[in-house]
Amino acid sequence: MTDSARPCQRFFVSGQVQGVWFRASTAREATRLGLAGWARNLSDGRVEVLAAGATEAIDELARWLHIGPPAATVHAVEAAPAAPRECEHLTDFRTG
Repeated sequence: MTDSARPCQRFFVSGQVQGVWFRASTAREATRLGLAGWARNLSDGRVEVLAAGATEAIDELARWLHIGPPAATVHAVEAAPAAPRECEHLTDFRTG
């Protein structure tokens, strides 16, 4: 499978998810699952996550995002498809 053909998903996580190690914990979990992508804080208090890799790994990350790290309180996780071009050159998982 080429990089441009691998599954890629965007998530928006709301709740108490900033200032609680959510991005770093997400990066650790995504790396464990073999995913590439990134997690970043949004100005509205949510965290945006872009994940590319095996469908099963993305699904497992999605389940984890509903819980997050111990200090987080997740209220909702919205999933949205990501454009393939956004995921073409991802090689690891980063935070921003």
